[in-house]
Amino acid sequence: MSTLPRWDVSDVFPSLTDRSFVTALEQLGADTARLEALFDEHDIRAVAPRTPDAADGAAADTVITAFNALLTDDNTVSAFVYAHLSTDSYDDEAQGLASQLSVLDARVGPLRARLADWTASLGADELATVSPQAAEHLAPLRRLAVRSEHQMPEALEGLYAELSTTGAGAWERLHADITSQLTAQVALPGGMQRLPMAAIRGLATSGDPSVRRAAYDAELEAWPTVSVACAAAMNAIKGEANVVNRRRGWANPLEPSLFANSVSRPTFEAMRRAVQTSLPGFRSWMRTKAMLHGHDGALPWPDLFAPLPFDAGAVSWDDGMGVVREAFAEFGGELAGLPDRALRERWIDAEPRDGKRGGAFCMSFVGDRSLVFLNWSASSESAQTTAHELGHAYHNVQLGGRTPLQRMLPMALAETASIFCETLVVDTGLQRATGDARLALLDVDLIGSCQVVVDIESRFLFESELFARRQRRTLGVSELNEMMLEAQHAAYGDGLDQSTAHPYMWAVKPHYYGSHFYNWPYTYGLLFGLGLFAVYRQDPERFRAGYDDLLSRAGMASAEELGASFGLDVTDESFWQASLDVIAARIADYQALAAAR
Repeated sequence: MSTLPRWDVSDVFPSLTDRSFVTALEQLGADTARLEALFDEHDIRAVAPRTPDAADGAAADTVITAFNALLTDDNTVSAFVYAHLSTDSYDDEAQGLASQLSVLDARVGPLRARLADWTASLGADELATVSPQAAEHLAPLRRLAVRSEHQMPEALEGLYAELSTTGAGAWERLHADITSQLTAQVALPGGMQRLPMAAIRGLATSGDPSVRRAAYDAELEAWPTVSVACAAAMNAIKGEANVVNRRRGWANPLEPSLFANSVSRPTFEAMRRAVQTSLPGFRSWMRTKAMLHGHDGALPWPDLFAPLPFDAGAVSWDDGMGVVREAFAEFGGELAGLPDRALRERWIDAEPRDGKRGGAFCMSFVGDRSLVFLNWSASSESAQTTAHELGHAYHNVQLGGRTPLQRMLPMALAETASIFCETLVVDTGLQRATGDARLALLDVDLIGSCQVVVDIESRFLFESELFARRQRRTLGVSELNEMMLEAQHAAYGDGLDQSTAHPYMWAVKPHYYGSHFYNWPYTYGLLFGLGLFAVYRQDPERFRAGYDDLLSRAGMASAEELGASFGLDVTDESFWQASLDVIAARIADYQALAAAR
């Protein structure tokens, strides 16, 4: 059995204490101060509206160039620190450096706000006529100009940025620390064993129902031990967001999420209507899955991620990567070589271990290089997750030639390549599989779709209610549990055995703590990715010719503009229904195969 890979970032800096890293961190601080001075020198802030002249154009060239340079260096240093912290929350050196960087980032935020105000005062399009850099960055500058309509006065934005390091940012770090260090005793067949929470959650994909149940029981015993701290963090973060959103003039907490994702309200509402129409189909699939696991009626929570009883079982790392390689090779081009490049250059950290946070993510690092974070659970689902995160890495490759201001991806559009790559893996398998093998592959795919459509619907409902109640008062653990159970009931309905619903999912998911309404963009990404995949199948060569360019422009266009470039109208509910119909067809295929067994 192959050893699971760990990433290696020592080629950039040998360690957190090496002189080269210390120098880079010091330089970052000095460059931040210089950028602040540069903004003051050129009076980059809200000014009386005027037609920009040559001097304004020169100022724009100077500050945009300097801003991009600072953001590039900041990303490298921050990613290096987070590469240590995310894999070992016990690393005190990394903890201290992350805090130090958050203070620097708090100084950069107000500069972005000042650039937004200045651009709004002079006009992004007008600046582009006198500044080559403004012309190159016209799309992000236009978005900044719109953002200025929802900013507090400069002094208040600066104060908020400083306080956020001891406010929401500190609460988010607390949640990350206590959950990454959470362990529990699990009653495994070989005896009691203490495991980190990331590993326990990975047992949800075990082929042994007793292991899955033991992991579920261990979770429900462990999460209450940290629930008070998690609730305090949640209240602080959402309470702060309510205050700041009101001060910035947003009508409700969802509006800034839509703006940040470049998705219009009509597009979002069209997607949600289609999602709600699809829920009965997912519930029917869950009941079929329950039947295959020997249950009469609804599916118990411990079996949500379970492989089918006749599935081949554990998937080795080498076999999982082989599946990903094969699918990527079918698409061809630069994507075909990405898995081997990621392994060769040690981008991937796949091993679950104590102190390592849960979940999976991909972050850009240096140039077109990424860091891919996994918690491999030896399952087909893990293979799909690997394809998903490598899809993000491929997106970062296409963004490698863009500046930081050009490559600030909205979450909804950042999921485009990841979902597309995941769909490649599924489609490649379905083209060849028959009988039980096909049923097992469909099962893995539908588990993921159910999470991204049904579970995220429950998360959206929960967070909407959370924001509403937090306007009035703080919420205790029991109330948060009750809200989560109500949201799960509304989304899962009779597909889930509600007596086994998971009341602590609000504590489990880090997304609630690091952002707001973070989850719906995954639904957008899945359904938009399925729509793109349909275009790919209709004309593969034409699609390949435009795909990389689409990815490279994802930070510079709205969701509607990117869809239109491939002939897709994302404001039309029928587009979303068509993507959900693909999933519905897979459910029908699954149920026919199940009935024939």
